[in-house]
Amino acid sequence: MVRYTLKRLATGLVTVYFIATATFVAMHAVPGDPLAGAKARTAEIQRNLRRRYGLDRPVLVQYGVFLENAVRGDFGISFTQPNRSVNDIIRHHFPVSAELGLLSLLFATAGGILFGAVTARAHGRLADRTVLFLVILGISVPSFAFAGLGQYLMVDLNRAVGFEVLPVAGWGSFRHMLMPALVLGLGTMAFFTRLMRSSLLEVVHQDYIRTARAKGLPWARIFLAHELRNAILPMLSYLGPAIAAITTGGFVVETVFAIPGLGRYFVQAFQQLDYTVIMGLTVFYGSFLVLMVIATDVVYALVDPRISLIGERS
Repeated sequence: MVRYTLKRLATGLVTVYFIATATFVAMHAVPGDPLAGAKARTAEIQRNLRRRYGLDRPVLVQYGVFLENAVRGDFGISFTQPNRSVNDIIRHHFPVSAELGLLSLLFATAGGILFGAVTARAHGRLADRTVLFLVILGISVPSFAFAGLGQYLMVDLNRAVGFEVLPVAGWGSFRHMLMPALVLGLGTMAFFTRLMRSSLLEVVHQDYIRTARAKGLPWARIFLAHELRNAILPMLSYLGPAIAAITTGGFVVETVFAIPGLGRYFVQAFQQLDYTVIMGLTVFYGSFLVLMVIATDVVYALVDPRISLIGERS
């Protein structure tokens, strides 16, 4: 198990290195000058800023400096936000995105298990077909479309009842989190529902399920102790990427709902061509995703020891 974990960590470090390299190359291939326009009005200011950020050096030297700073966890200072480092942006705004993402994941996981069980039990009937239609809709429609629709419906609902059921935008209380968390988790909930349905339909026909029924065990015990326990394993393999995707993937949703999360700053950095913020947040997001995938693999190996044995033999 230890050997398997160390191999996964080593692979993760190599992956993060390639993410950082690809980000550096992509940003230097983008046309445009990050220090032009309103951010540096005079030639003297531009020269000073280029010297400060090393933009007057050869690309390979810049690449080496970038990697060295990234290893130390120093992603530099924002080009567009005065006196704010990328580390400071991550420190203050990632907790907001993480809080919203974890609530979204709770909605997605609970809904996926519930609706997956319903569709598996009602296989081929109206409830199954209805939920499958909603699943296709949830996977196909982007989250920002649900965000706009949710705001529109909430405005009408608040107006109809004469008081604020839920805030339409903003941040500061648990009520502010509910609508964006639900919107952000809909796509993952739909995927979990489809995954849970397929897994349950496979599990219910296993011999040990037939044996449990033949013994006269209660339906609830068969479902919780045997069907659900084994059917949920495929969801565990996707849980790590889902945590990273939801926690760091609500870029547009955070912008629509005016949430001061990290995704909002990521979108602004692209709009303003803020090199240091874009590269720093991309490496941070990539590292977080790799870490979640490794953590999921380790947990899955603990649940199913065959995974670690396969990893050690390979």
